[in-house]
Amino acid sequence: MINNMGDKLYRKKTRERIKAKVRMLGKDNEVNENNFLIVRLVLTIIIFGALLIFSRHGYILAPLVAIIFYKGVEVIVLDGSIKRRGKRLEKEALFFLEVLVLTLEGGRNLKQALSLTTENIDSEISLEFKRTLSEIKLGKSLNEALNDMKKRIPSDNINNVILSMVESNTYGNDITDLIYNQIEFLRNKQILEVKAEIAKLPTKISVISVLFFIPIMLLVILAPVLINLISK
Repeated sequence: MINNMGDKLYRKKTRERIKAKVRMLGKDNEVNENNFLIVRLVLTIIIFGALLIFSRHGYILAPLVAIIFYKGVEVIVLDGSIKRRGKRLEKEALFFLEVLVLTLEGGRNLKQALSLTTENIDSEISLEFKRTLSEIKLGKSLNEALNDMKKRIPSDNINNVILSMVESNTYGNDITDLIYNQIEFLRNKQILEVKAEIAKLPTKISVISVLFFIPIMLLVILAPVLINLISK
């Protein structure tokens, strides 16, 4: 019933966009695209109605808050989760690709190298490649399974590697150099991200000092004066 409601209330383009985002959340996500669309709509209507009825300025607040909520839910629940998953997969991909390229250099073809690597690495990116290998066993070609995997991965860097795998499988190109380049890129990217976080520390420490340490210092300094005033 909910599926039918989603089909009737939303355009196909909207449903496909949400479906694509949900797919990138991973196999174990608890979000269903149809449920998301219906629940978001219902909550938006409730918020609109409540503000319109109970707020003095509801005719202004109701549409404004409803629009912000409607757009914000997608950004927070879907886009935010996708971004975090992409960063997590890229961190895992660094080690996975290092093992994969060593396996390829051992003389194995791409499918054999992927199979051996996934058997020895337990991570989310490894599970995605395992799912790809399982789809091959069910009848898909390696290229089809890899292209479907790209739709589940919210990282352009990892998808570039997958695209290289497809091209290598199609034309017989050697992809070890390409994977080494991607490994180096991911490593440098992670180093830059760490440096960026370190650079933000002084600002964070300054904010903490203003909010906590300075009031405490003022209290310590002014305590004797306050005690004298109270005692009088």
